Amino acid sequence: MTGERRGTSAAHRRSERGHPVSTDAIVVLKDEHQQIRKAFRAFEAAGENAEKQKGRLVDRIIELLTIHTYIENEVMYPRVRDLLPDVEDDVLESYEEHHVADVLVMELAQLEPSDERFDAKTTVLIENVEHHMEEEEQEWFPKVREGLGRKVLQEIGAEMIEKRKSAPRRPSQPGALKKAIDAMID
Repeated sequence: MTGERRGTSAAHRRSERGHPVSTDAIVVLKDEHQQIRKAFRAFEAAGENAEKQKGRLVDRIIELLTIHTYIENEVMYPRVRDLLPDVEDDVLESYEEHHVADVLVMELAQLEPSDERFDAKTTVLIENVEHHMEEEEQEWFPKVREGLGRKVLQEIGAEMIEKRKSAPRRPSQPGALKKAIDAMID
């Protein structure tokens, strides 16, 4: 074998930068979900008096979620909504769940780890995002995979990977919360 572990599928191999080799949109999103879950677990394991560590972890969580929601909102959801009208309600629910997460992220970005609400707000964010990811993976992704097929998912995934390069990393950056703001003023 050429440097690959035996039994590792293309969907699970990683490039040197740690991104999945596959451009399948669902594989890309599941990989991001795993990165987000890893950051969540690290926050939960940090302990009560680990303010500096928790601050760094929340900064990482904010970055991961800002990028993730951006590429879903800008690429995945609109494309799926156009191609699979049957999942319109799922897409609309996902936009609303992103909106809730965006609001929590904006508030967390303004707090210091010493703030009495920092841990509680982070916990609420984790619970909401965990629910959203589980729902996507168990209910939505199977519908999308069945309805779109490999070729279209690879095209969407390639577009998402490209969009990630210019994605905002913080909620304060332009474009980061466009969909959340749009939802608030509509």
